[in-house]
Amino acid sequence: MGNRELVTRRQVLRSAAGACGAAAVGALGSTTAAPERRSPAFGLASNVFDMGHAADVAAGRTPGISDPLEFLKESHRLGADGIQGPLGIRDAAYASELRRFAEERGLYVEASIAAPHDAATVERFEKEVLTAQAAGAQLARTVIFPGRRYEQFNSSADFAQASQRAARSLELAEPVARRHKFRLAVENHKDQRVPERLDLLKRLGSEHLGICVDVGNSFALCEDPLEVVRAYAPLAWTVHLKDQAVRESEDGFLFADAPLGRGFLDLSAIVRLLRTANPAIHFNIEVMTRDPLRVPVLTPKYWATMPDVPAAELARTLRTVKANASGQPLSLLSNLSIEDRVAAETRNISESLAYAREHLRV
Repeated sequence: MGNRELVTRRQVLRSAAGACGAAAVGALGSTTAAPERRSPAFGLASNVFDMGHAADVAAGRTPGISDPLEFLKESHRLGADGIQGPLGIRDAAYASELRRFAEERGLYVEASIAAPHDAATVERFEKEVLTAQAAGAQLARTVIFPGRRYEQFNSSADFAQASQRAARSLELAEPVARRHKFRLAVENHKDQRVPERLDLLKRLGSEHLGICVDVGNSFALCEDPLEVVRAYAPLAWTVHLKDQAVRESEDGFLFADAPLGRGFLDLSAIVRLLRTANPAIHFNIEVMTRDPLRVPVLTPKYWATMPDVPAAELARTLRTVKANASGQPLSLLSNLSIEDRVAAETRNISESLAYAREHLRV
């Protein structure tokens, strides 16, 4: 496919925004007047633009949506209250421009930073923290495990070693966060179950380490979404907000992000719980437009690292899947053209922002 055949990301964004969220976008008014901050704040996590980023790469467009300032501008135009994403290591002028754009419009900026995995990567981590602070971010989301637990590891011993490495990452990151009075929010990333994650943070005992609560991820580990949110709420500093669609499969179930309001999660209860615990918390919409994930709960490998999980929790998970299974196959985005993937992604973003504004101002 040549570049001339690609619909530009901005064209698709404008078209979808006009169809799904024109009123909200129009209400932004001047691009320089700072709007009154609505509460709660609904922003966008960078992964919502994965298809747009792929289109940028295919077309050779720079700067693309992966550029933080471009990401912030597009999110603002769609009506989001802020962003969470990788900022990288930037010079003072770039960080200042990012901060200025956000502050003039009443937007927030949160970073996403990989925790250091050894002493050699601590310097890189610290430079990213300094960039984030210069850009106005007060915290960063991080992930401390590679991949999904049930895919990445073959035994409890493998997972135990990875858990030690994860703890070491936070032990290396914590002094940097403490020195710069910065907060690091660790995401539940289909890695540790609730007791394991809370035990880790309790052992580290730092006021600079908290949680980025992904409201859907832990269902893939046979945990109840509301109970996960309830458990993490006291340490919740930021949120990945999404909805989830499910369907039974031969070896377990298919698990897909859905536009807010189209899945089975009780989003109103989730938002209420998290806002009660932290009224200033930001909700970063992370509805990823991709093929459904396979969660093979009926295979031996799935349970290799979770031998002690009660059968009742698997039964509850499968009941939830059965009760909420879609009557139609979940969409396979990989079968679509790049233009159609970008269009689907942008509809999902606009629909989710509109739903949050209309239904989740709790």
